[in-house]
Amino acid sequence: MHVYQNVLEMIGNTPMVKVSNIDTGPCELYLKLELLNPGGSIKDRIAVSMIEAAEQQGKLRPGMTIIEATAGNTGLGLALVAASKGYPLKIVMPDKMSAEKVNNLKAMGAEVIRTRSDVGKGHPEYYQDMAERLAAEHGWFYVNQFTNPANVAAHYRTTGPEIWQQMQGQLDAFVCGVGSGGTLSGIGSYLREQNPQVDLVLADPEGSILEPLINRNEEVTAGSWLVEGIGEDFVPDICQINLANKAYAISDKEAFHTARELLVKEGVMVGSSSGTLIAAALRYCREQTSPKRVVTLACDTGNRYLSKLYNDDWMAEKGLLEK
Repeated sequence: MHVYQNVLEMIGNTPMVKVSNIDTGPCELYLKLELLNPGGSIKDRIAVSMIEAAEQQGKLRPGMTIIEATAGNTGLGLALVAASKGYPLKIVMPDKMSAEKVNNLKAMGAEVIRTRSDVGKGHPEYYQDMAERLAAEHGWFYVNQFTNPANVAAHYRTTGPEIWQQMQGQLDAFVCGVGSGGTLSGIGSYLREQNPQVDLVLADPEGSILEPLINRNEEVTAGSWLVEGIGEDFVPDICQINLANKAYAISDKEAFHTARELLVKEGVMVGSSSGTLIAAALRYCREQTSPKRVVTLACDTGNRYLSKLYNDDWMAEKGLLEK
């Protein structure tokens, strides 16, 4: 058995598991278990990629403070890297994100700055604008996963090839969401190079602007949603949105109930964004008239949502569960 020299060596090479006890129509559905990365999410991959790229480019030097705007998981991945390499870390996070993420970040030594989730890009209290402003004022290194090409590169170099190898090249569709756009751009580009006919399917929360853009080329005003980490009110710079050839808008209720069903029937405990992805993947699978092999992501661990989607009182309070 291999012994790792540090926790960062453990990032990636996550297992793939077949969904066996939920109706997938004529298709086979597989989950890439990114929740088994050491930081508990797929964002570990981009965290190490973005920090190492910044070091190599001379943008990040020993002793500098790192700052990032995130729904939480990129922050937790960065906390792993920062602790390992000795960088102070500050995380700017919207106030709708779970208490578990905040407490986890603080426990890992990061300073958490909460900001409003009811304002859009361009507002001074929008989490990305705030992080950029603080970085400029204090001389901190702003990671900015939304424009950072090392985000896409991480998935093109690692996640995409792993999926292709694990599926032995027999893959018909890949379902993902867009937060920063790294998975769609990186994994999607790699898979299309291997098979130009592979379907790239976007799972989008209801209220996000992306599903109308992909399906109807329609520009809409963003609404609000409870799912964390995916869905957007703008198209991130690194997001190659035209790679997606189909999209599904998934309600919070469908996403949360799908995540709960997955835990009960498959024994896999995922977060809210994974509920959105898996709900969209199930819709895609059930719509097919011929067998297809479909992969989606179990993006992060459900342990970060015990106070939310796995809490009956919270679900009922939000009108997502009858008491």
